Amino acid sequence: MGPAVYTAAVGKHLVDIDEDALRAARAKFGSPTIKETVNRALRQAGGEHRRTVKRRLDLLAGAELDDREQAWR
Repeated sequence: MGPAVYTAAVGKHLVDIDEDALRAARAKFGSPTIKETVNRALRQAGGEHRRTVKRRLDLLAGAELDDREQAWR
C-alpha cells in the first residue's frame, strides 16, 4: 500500500485504542505505524478493500491472455 496523502478529508482525533486489537491489526497488515494500521483498518471496514479487489479482478477478466488449452497437456 502506498504512502498516505493528506487531503481536506483528513482530521486529527484523540481516541482510546484497544492495545491488543492494535497489535493484532499491525501483525495482520504488517504496518509499521499506528496511523497506517488504523487508516487501513478503517478503509477496509468502509469497503475500499472490496472495491480494490473487484477492480483488480475486473482488470484480470478483461486481459487478453494467450490460449493456455495446451499448457496442461
